[in-house]
Amino acid sequence: MHLQLTDRFCDRAKATTQTDYFDESVSGLALRVTARGVKAWSFLYTVGGKRRRITLGRYPAVSLAKARTMALEAREAVASGLDPRSRGVMTVADLVEAYVSKHTASLRSGAELARRIRKNIVPVIGKVPLAEVHRRDATRVVDAVTARGAPVEAAFAFQDLRSILRWAVARGDLDHDPIAGMPPPPGPKARERVLSDDEIRQLWINLPTALPRSPTCQRIIRLCLLTAQRVGEVAGMRHGELDLKTRTWALPGSRTKNGHAHVVPLSEAAMEIIGDEPSGEFVFGSGVRAVAVAQAIIRAQDRFGLPHWTAHDLRRTALTGMAKLGIAPLILGHIANHRTTTKAGMTLSVYVHHAYEKEKREALELWADRVRGIVSGADVVPMHRPMGRHAPSDGRGRP
Repeated sequence: MHLQLTDRFCDRAKATTQTDYFDESVSGLALRVTARGVKAWSFLYTVGGKRRRITLGRYPAVSLAKARTMALEAREAVASGLDPRSRGVMTVADLVEAYVSKHTASLRSGAELARRIRKNIVPVIGKVPLAEVHRRDATRVVDAVTARGAPVEAAFAFQDLRSILRWAVARGDLDHDPIAGMPPPPGPKARERVLSDDEIRQLWINLPTALPRSPTCQRIIRLCLLTAQRVGEVAGMRHGELDLKTRTWALPGSRTKNGHAHVVPLSEAAMEIIGDEPSGEFVFGSGVRAVAVAQAIIRAQDRFGLPHWTAHDLRRTALTGMAKLGIAPLILGHIANHRTTTKAGMTLSVYVHHAYEKEKREALELWADRVRGIVSGADVVPMHRPMGRHAPSDGRGRP
């Protein structure tokens, strides 16, 4: 629809379906009005024989007078043989860098998030002008990562792109989220891998051979198996989180997946791996991250002599092993820091404020004994210790 746009018309314009109102004063300038009442300026032009559209901003943030000025500038660029989109137009790559510097830098996982975005999104759609991002661009990103055989990474890539676009809308860099309502890619089937006793023995014994250049990764893997904690939490262990006298590891909420502080009792076997001579802030060095351990495991898969396994399988193996030893699900939930178990229902969430520290210690000591027996080839499965009995501290027979 073409008409002489006025401030009064722009303020009162409505539409039952998405409608473009073209300005008769400046050819190509249009006020697009959606059924929801969203109003945005755009400029339509032809370059290289192709019809193009660029977004100039949302009304009333961009007034009629300002929109006409921007449209005239764009028309001058076209007359000079230039594409207005290449004149200071923000691209996805530009948005990513703004997002990284102004948003992810303050996040605990900011460095890893920035690496992931630059790896998965920028190479695929980085050159796309922000105003022209379409749902198909999200599909292109997901398909490119999926083609690498990384379905989990593909799901993360979609979530990352969605977060970036929502951030751009909140800042005013975009008028609307082009992938709003778009379903995420189906995630991979939840892993069920649990290492058998023979596999635990083979893994433990073969670690020095499989990872000869990374004794740090060897220690982290063994500690993951003994404590049932996440590889990122173990790899980032700090001396300030440890109490060597009480043999406890206090994880602050800033370092846990659910944001809740977590205390892990440490068995004698775990203490032997950690050591007792602090050197620097981190137990395993400041440069060790979960992704580095995961990559080391991937590179050495053929040397372990086991079916494919991941670092997170160690956590599942430990919790499953403790369950087989008779540890109650509630205690396992506390060891895993799973509040869906420890705070399920009114009774546990409101009335029970016991942390089960003694029970957690007994369970982890019992599991360490079991690992010792597996590694040494013993056939005896230890019975659950009586409540209140403390684990032996003489250090004999440690794995």
